[in-house]
Amino acid sequence: MEICRDTGSMIALSDRWRAEGKPIVLVATMGALHEGHLTLVSRARDWLSERGGGRVVTSIFVNPTQFGEAEDLAKYPRTEEADTALLSGAGVDAIFLPGVADIYLPGAQTIVDVTGLSRVLMGKLRPGHFRGVATVVTKLFNITGCDAATFGEKDYQQLTLVRQMVRDLNTRVEIIAVPTVREADGLAMSSRNQRLTPEDRAAAPVLSRSLDRAQEVAASGGTIAAIRREVVAVLAGEPRGEVQTIDICRASDLSGISGQPNQPVVVLLAVRFGGVLLIDQRVCAPSA
Repeated sequence: MEICRDTGSMIALSDRWRAEGKPIVLVATMGALHEGHLTLVSRARDWLSERGGGRVVTSIFVNPTQFGEAEDLAKYPRTEEADTALLSGAGVDAIFLPGVADIYLPGAQTIVDVTGLSRVLMGKLRPGHFRGVATVVTKLFNITGCDAATFGEKDYQQLTLVRQMVRDLNTRVEIIAVPTVREADGLAMSSRNQRLTPEDRAAAPVLSRSLDRAQEVAASGGTIAAIRREVVAVLAGEPRGEVQTIDICRASDLSGISGQPNQPVVVLLAVRFGGVLLIDQRVCAPSA
């Protein structure tokens, strides 16, 4: 496994790999890795195996432009040694560990902004967040020269935004969606879970329980209003959770929907436990 700590060495390695004629898959992370990230790596390996082999590169970069508050950026866990060991065991071919100055050059003026999707739903709650995501993902695509990239469905708005960005910019990178990986009690795996107090960690699985209920209502022919009502009721049963947003949208493009759905919808949650904001989602299929 090779480790590249600047863009020049990553580009040189990518060029060498591409000369071999094998595809490259990127797994973009901010570190503090867990089983969910390793599932992204495993899916990347499977994608390559289906095509006769290739290389997996995992980036670890805590992107400052997607944080709204300096305090959140400072609190984000940095666990490079443990992350490197996990990735080595997972069979990653290279780790890209750039510094901020490598990604954001002095005097840089260019950003990438998916104007519609970046300003709705979680984009309202975290202004500028998705502009930072779109910009850094574009840079990582360019630096690594990847042919495909894996993204988790847990951050469904991010996944949808990256798909839109790739489409709009004619970017030749295939986006591979990977289902949410959960703990035994249903809590979606997240680096933020490390910051939960024991009491909040015990309370947090209410998110997945509310989403289970949403699927039950949708499958039984319930309306959007009924789905929302049941999700609210389940979340209200856990006083430690402070609901920030509950959104129910068309799963295909995150547009609004009402009445009785005749197509899959996605329920998107943002709930704060103490100082930690957790997100979760579920794509719910209506009754046949």
